[in-house]
Amino acid sequence: MKTSRLILLCLSGMLAMQPVAAQSRSEKKAQTERAVKEAINAGHYKINIDYMQPMSGRSHALTSDYSIEVKNDSVFSYLPYFGVAYNVPYGGGKGLIFNAPVTAYEKELLKKGKTRISFKTANEEDKYEYTLTIYSNGSANVHIQPMNKQAISYSGELDIKE
Repeated sequence: MKTSRLILLCLSGMLAMQPVAAQSRSEKKAQTERAVKEAINAGHYKINIDYMQPMSGRSHALTSDYSIEVKNDSVFSYLPYFGVAYNVPYGGGKGLIFNAPVTAYEKELLKKGKTRISFKTANEEDKYEYTLTIYSNGSANVHIQPMNKQAISYSGELDIKE
């Protein structure tokens, strides 16, 4: 009798706690969506990259700290590059590791809370077209089309400071 009463008490306690967990999950999701939207609207955000998909060759999970940061009217690109380069400066160049001003910045709101951001930039080696797709949960895809190299894509997470 005492055992069944104890089991009943435990089950009712677990059921009472379940809506709290669901509520906190939905609150967490809403908080993340707000933080993503605020970062994009402020024009200051950083995407931590953890996966790379070259146009030719195998995809790679990245273990080092790679990122792309957009701040005011500049891009801070710290990304590895694997692919075919059609025109490379003597010594191999810097790849996609550079800081440069951004031009032609466009932001487009898509369905289901996605945002597509595109811009152009250039450094002494090449000209680039960046397309960022940022999802409401903070995940992001980055596609880069250089003028003198094959295109490359990356995926990662928006760095959200809570």
